Amino acid sequence: MSAASRLVYCRDSASGEIDDPHDADETRAVLASSPRRSGGATAHAPLAEVDIRTSIRPTVAEIDLTAITDNFARLRQTVGDEVAIWGVVKADAYGHGAVAVARALEPSSNALAVSLVEEGLELRAAGIRSPIIVLGAFYNQHQDDVLHEGLTPVIYETGDLDRFATSAARLGRRVAVHLKVDTGMSRLGFSVGELASAIDHARTLPSIEIAGLATHFASADGSDPQVTIESLGRFLACVDLARGRGLAGLMLHAANSAAAVRFPQARLDAVRPGLALYGALPSADVALPGIRPALSLGTRIMALHDITPSTPVSYGGLWRASRPSRIATLPIGYADGYPRHVQGAMTLIRGRRAPVVGAVCMDMLMVDVTDIPNVGVGDRVTLIGRDGADQITVDDVAAWAGTISYEILCGISKRVPRIYTGGRRDPGGAGTAAP
Repeated sequence: MSAASRLVYCRDSASGEIDDPHDADETRAVLASSPRRSGGATAHAPLAEVDIRTSIRPTVAEIDLTAITDNFARLRQTVGDEVAIWGVVKADAYGHGAVAVARALEPSSNALAVSLVEEGLELRAAGIRSPIIVLGAFYNQHQDDVLHEGLTPVIYETGDLDRFATSAARLGRRVAVHLKVDTGMSRLGFSVGELASAIDHARTLPSIEIAGLATHFASADGSDPQVTIESLGRFLACVDLARGRGLAGLMLHAANSAAAVRFPQARLDAVRPGLALYGALPSADVALPGIRPALSLGTRIMALHDITPSTPVSYGGLWRASRPSRIATLPIGYADGYPRHVQGAMTLIRGRRAPVVGAVCMDMLMVDVTDIPNVGVGDRVTLIGRDGADQITVDDVAAWAGTISYEILCGISKRVPRIYTGGRRDPGGAGTAAP
């Protein structure tokens, strides 16, 4: 297994906390590489992990774990103490690193939520013991894995009810499942008309316990709130139906970040925030003052070139200098997750904006630094984050790429080392229930 593909995190041998890279200098990181003993390590102490990539190529994503826990606390203020918060760490915690983020959230989050069985297994392998709910997985034949690792499955079709019932019966267990209802997304879930028969079928399976009912809103971040209000109405009718069939004590959950913020009536028993935990919001219609971005993306200049007017830059010569120009080459490209099709994109160097010019390459991109005095090889470049008084947000990059912030964050590839600052602390009381 390559160094870049393993998910091993630095932990202080005495405190168990994730290492702060500033304790060691900028070459300290928390993704795996060849393990090296720290000065105080003993034969019985864990090996410190040093990512050699950060001492070769300077392209890194820095994750502020304190920002994430502070954002959680802000969400707690918003939804109140009686609503459970399940921190969504799917898609490698939206590119922030699922294990490190899960460890930071574990003391305060009622549960963690993933999309895939594999994501839940990764967290369990890393020692995460919090309840983990699997929101929309293709389970295939891995029901035993779900049960062995104590994951809570969300079920959206009858065949999986039968497969989990068979697996649980074989293991001598009773498995708690949540049923997902499609109230307008047309993606996964029992239709409103199918729910009654699904419940009746589940109740014939002795090894199945229906513990929760869920849905997902298609347009909670949209300009028309009526779409979500109608979807919630359909879901509440399903809740009444389930209760009428004798199901009591169901855990009800529907709200993502946008719904948790905009629709108090949709918070129900638990909310499932994702993007807001990481300091971003899905649209201009969703406002949550007080959260801040947790991720910054940066690199350093690897080369400088002085070019004459009309000189083309990068593949296809799509951009040509209109004046004598100084072009800086950066060691980051679309293989690292920086989008190829940006238009009007900017970076920050010495606190000033420098435009991306020419086509973004797989491993490199070029910026025009003509108007920034005294630029040199090795100067720090910010692609997402703050430099001085100016800031480039993930929403800025998404707008330049014609996409959404989710895609930018999730697209930062595994070959970009994650460096963690801050640490694990309890940002506020947990709510009332886990799945």
